[in-house]
Amino acid sequence: MNMLFTDRAKIMIASGHGGNGMSSFRREKYVPRGGPSGGDGGRGGDVTAEATSAVNTLQNFRYHRKFQAKNGENGGAKNQYGKDALSVVIQVPLGTMIYDADTNELLADLTEEGQKVILARGGHGGRGNSHFATSAVRAPTYAEKGELGEEKNLRLELKVLADVGLIGFPSVGKSSFIRKVSAAKPQVAAYHFTTLTPILGVVQLDPDRTFVMADIPGLIEGASTGAGLGDDFLRHVERTRVLIHVLDASGSEGRDPVHDFSVINEELALYNPGLAHKKQIVAANKTDMIDDPEKLQKIQAQITEMGYECYPVSALSGEGIRPLIERIWTLLQEIPPEEKAAEGSRTIVYEDSKKDEFTVERNPDGSFDLKGRRIERLVSMIDFDDEQALLRFQKAWRYMGLDKLLKRNGIKEGDTVRVSGAEFIYSESGEEQES
Repeated sequence: MNMLFTDRAKIMIASGHGGNGMSSFRREKYVPRGGPSGGDGGRGGDVTAEATSAVNTLQNFRYHRKFQAKNGENGGAKNQYGKDALSVVIQVPLGTMIYDADTNELLADLTEEGQKVILARGGHGGRGNSHFATSAVRAPTYAEKGELGEEKNLRLELKVLADVGLIGFPSVGKSSFIRKVSAAKPQVAAYHFTTLTPILGVVQLDPDRTFVMADIPGLIEGASTGAGLGDDFLRHVERTRVLIHVLDASGSEGRDPVHDFSVINEELALYNPGLAHKKQIVAANKTDMIDDPEKLQKIQAQITEMGYECYPVSALSGEGIRPLIERIWTLLQEIPPEEKAAEGSRTIVYEDSKKDEFTVERNPDGSFDLKGRRIERLVSMIDFDDEQALLRFQKAWRYMGLDKLLKRNGIKEGDTVRVSGAEFIYSESGEEQES
């Protein structure tokens, strides 16, 4: 049987470059001294992620792993602006967490329908030479190049969103339970680790009372350290508000249901200590297979003594399920609003972490690496073959205080400075020359 549910993926994204600004001049018959008329370049396309309930798996990212936005158009003569490029929108399931694969930074946690986040911003279009005319320079030849776009390697992880999670050892009847209370159809294989994927089902007590239940694949001892794919599946439990712990009260496979209960709870606590405090109701399943009533009473007494509510049920016949579901509904209403809000507050809308500060790193060969968004952007947009552009760059360099910063870091005449792949020779006169 194929596993159609995928909850992890790696992709590469690239936003579009900004279009280049135009350097041109008016050449009209009756305007003998036409001024600059170069238009601006268009903005490059963004790469945006959007959460949607229309998809429930990351399966598509197994086959489509690169998302590239288009570049903005170049500016034209007669102050014609280049067109902005369209954004590329990546649709992901609700509950998708997006990480920078290189830094492990969490960029976004998308939990709501229609929630969007810009993951890579398109480059700004370069300004045409019409922007740079002054009383001193009436015919500027200078025009900016478009700003470069961004490239990122991303890691996507999906945590199932559900109000209630079903947990328990394999073969205790969780799949049968969710089938009985909802329209979910779990994939089940003919081996001990039965449910292949987390399954979502909508439980409807009546038209006005519904909640979402997730069947988490059967856990086993050692799940918190990866046994039986447990570490993959356990993270889906974190999203739930209430847990139903299903036990095989009949002991049909020769196991002690109370011991199984303790083992699974230990695994939850080892994986995430917070899970140990999540509200939990016990469903003592397979009562239809119990001949001795005292056996069931003993299990109920032991579970109750541990501080948990225990409901005898039969997922096969449906006996005892309605009181359990009614109790779950009541619990969901009793969860304090601040607890719900806390879950929502985990949603992160990514904002570029790069700041205006500059950093200097000295390399073993005596050269210096200069980093900072403002200077990197300036370097990417400067046409160093244009004399006027070079003069503008030198003024901007001094205005940013980069000479003083480099001196504090021990730079000397003739040392090499690198910025975004460009190399400059430092001069005490403050005039950096591109090498």
